[in-house]
Amino acid sequence: MQPLILCFAAVFGLLFGSFLNVCIYRIPREKSIVWPPSSCPGCGARIKWYDNIPVFSYLFLLGKCRHCKQPISLQYPIIEILTGALTLLFVWRLGISVWTFVVLAAVYALIILSVIDLEFMIIPDRFSLGLIVLGLLFGWANPHFSGLWWQKELAALLGAGVGLFGVLAIALLGTWMFKKEAMGGGDVKLMGGVGALIGWEGVITTVVLASFLGLVYALFLIIFKGKKGGDAIPFGPFLSAGALINLFCLITPSMLVIEI
Repeated sequence: MQPLILCFAAVFGLLFGSFLNVCIYRIPREKSIVWPPSSCPGCGARIKWYDNIPVFSYLFLLGKCRHCKQPISLQYPIIEILTGALTLLFVWRLGISVWTFVVLAAVYALIILSVIDLEFMIIPDRFSLGLIVLGLLFGWANPHFSGLWWQKELAALLGAGVGLFGVLAIALLGTWMFKKEAMGGGDVKLMGGVGALIGWEGVITTVVLASFLGLVYALFLIIFKGKKGGDAIPFGPFLSAGALINLFCLITPSMLVIEI
């Protein structure tokens, strides 16, 4: 991969990360992501283009609004850096192809829905269902599926079905066992999208990875934040993390088996 292409990918990711921040803030608040232009939530002053350069403007302004000096959330540069880093990594890993753009669209959707789920405990359908549509529309370009184009599309459809109905079964079983909602409907639909993108095996490994990461996070909250074991935590970010790992290196169930 040529260094120039990788540099372009990183810069594009940083710039697009700024747009992801707009989506993260406005979508759960049911605001337009197109209009009006960005403004300070404190004083309402419009943010000029030179104060909206990813990461650099935050550092130059010392993390404060130019006008009212209200602190700007650290989330903004973190999302921009994360988006730039993931764009660089996936372009380096996959090269330039139709599938690369499909994966990047999925990556950006996973970033948005993860942050929204962390803050609001919801996963907007436009992202979870959008991932299903994305996976099914471009199943023919998926290098992880083998066979003719229609066989690849069937593999995407099978993955979506396992993600939806398999995880729904797990959610219903968990609800019955623990007498409370074990997994939300947004998580179930999200796994339908994951399955459409990485197949039924990816559904299994994504759930395993997400469960492990979620357990580590829950233990952290219990030990250091005083949370109770029964408190609900958003599961979407951990499913997204598992999906990102799978999209990058495609972990199969056999790779998770530890031989003694």
